[in-house]
Amino acid sequence: MTNPKLTLGPVLFNWKPERLRDFYFRVADEADVDTVHVGEVVCSKRSPFFDPIIPEVVERLTAAGKEVVLSSLALIMTDRELETARGLAEGGGVMVEANDISVAALMAGRPFVAGPLLNIYNEGTLAALAAMGAVRACLPAELAADAVATLAARSGVEIEVQAFGRLPLAISARCYAARARNLTKDGCQYVCADDPDGMEVETLDEVPFLAVNGTQTMSFHTMDLLGDLGGLAARGVGRFRLWPHTFDMVAVAALFRSVLAGRTAVAEGESRLAVLCPGAEFANGYIHGKSGHLFVEADD
Repeated sequence: MTNPKLTLGPVLFNWKPERLRDFYFRVADEADVDTVHVGEVVCSKRSPFFDPIIPEVVERLTAAGKEVVLSSLALIMTDRELETARGLAEGGGVMVEANDISVAALMAGRPFVAGPLLNIYNEGTLAALAAMGAVRACLPAELAADAVATLAARSGVEIEVQAFGRLPLAISARCYAARARNLTKDGCQYVCADDPDGMEVETLDEVPFLAVNGTQTMSFHTMDLLGDLGGLAARGVGRFRLWPHTFDMVAVAALFRSVLAGRTAVAEGESRLAVLCPGAEFANGYIHGKSGHLFVEADD
């Protein structure tokens, strides 16, 4: 793949509607990304706040020349959520990302993106999803580069790798953010909004371990594949996904584009990324076949 693309994943956190709208408008006008994902992935209780502004966000992004993808919920448990998923699948006109296997089934052979929460770890799973209509697949972050290259070489499906941000690891019926404040999920008071980049979790020894985003478990560390972009692109990866955070994502995207294009050396890129993301602890261990929280220096 000679010209890999940059994708901005959906905002996974509970941001106020005005903040989300302004974020996407700025992305439309300023961000050097090819594709932008929009939609609620984590908790359907958040959807009524953002759904009313999705049409204008999609229109603004499309007018700016960005490909728009509508991302589905990652865990569908109620009839209402299933009806929403069915409407998403049958909407037409805009590509859909399936983050729950039921959404892939609802696509009924129409082209869709297989999201990272579908847990694609081998050729058989990818082939099955391709038979259902998947034309692109964002792989789970735990895969090492050799496994990624195998899938890219044999699948016929465009492969996307998560390259920046806290990693979405798991989804649950329980709301950890509410429980941490002695609230029930039904009476959560939307407290996940208090942690716009996720609530950090420590072990009993007070070592940062994970992050919690409502019902979602995320990595504590921030994925940083700046030093691995070139190698992965040479092995067939067609897209790299950046997960939105409260950092300056326009600047982050520009930096990834510059390193990917060879205009900025990896070492310089890493230094600039640290400035753009104060307080973040970076990791890239998984892609090197090591523990995910480790960071392996690149051979620039």
